Amino acid sequence: MADILSRIKNKDSELVELVEVVEEESEEQILLPAVNELQTVDAQYRQIMFFYESGIEQITAKLQILNNEFKFCNDRNPIENIKSRVKSLESIVAKMQKKGLPLTVNCMMKSLHDIAGIRVICPFISDVYHVANMLINQKDVEVVRVKDYIKNPKENGYRSLHMIVLVDVYFSDHKSQVPVELQFRTIAMNFWASLEHQLRYKKDRNFTEDMQKELKECSEIISEADTRMQKLANQIPSFMDGDKR
Repeated sequence: MADILSRIKNKDSELVELVEVVEEESEEQILLPAVNELQTVDAQYRQIMFFYESGIEQITAKLQILNNEFKFCNDRNPIENIKSRVKSLESIVAKMQKKGLPLTVNCMMKSLHDIAGIRVICPFISDVYHVANMLINQKDVEVVRVKDYIKNPKENGYRSLHMIVLVDVYFSDHKSQVPVELQFRTIAMNFWASLEHQLRYKKDRNFTEDMQKELKECSEIISEADTRMQKLANQIPSFMDGDKR
């Protein structure tokens, strides 16, 4: 974790100069369509989404290579699953409106850091930090921000390692740094988070204080199981050797 933290740069600064087609304080800013006009998304917006999708593909490829290398050297996989998504236009517009931001592409690309997202599911807690370190040790990946909700869980019991990174992507005539949000979780953490999401965000359902308390207790039970599984893995000779490279 110390390695991760040492790579953070400009922790509270906005991401700037993301792509050449969006100029800082451009005279003619591109307006995002209103939520009720989502079907009118033009080619320029799709081009910007391609920019974020390219970042996802680049990071995903890196993670898959690291996973295969680790399996070859250590006879097991430190990554159970990789999922990705680009935030929908409706979600982008809603988030910007909630923050009181102007609905322009320029503002969107500077202010929203989670448009491209990847979730990495690992078997053990040590795998989470090991995979994250292997990724950010690559020269074309720059860490911008880290939030460790494993060591410092959220009030509701949520646990995960969050990172914002910039990854170099080479297009036909230029190179750009694409921002990607990464969430690293164990299988157990993801189990809780997935069910919590299903319960909490179900429409037309009140989430009571007692239900919240019960969910947090479940999170603590699952966290204890995660820790015990880690201790068991640590007792098996050579099982965690790859984490010490």
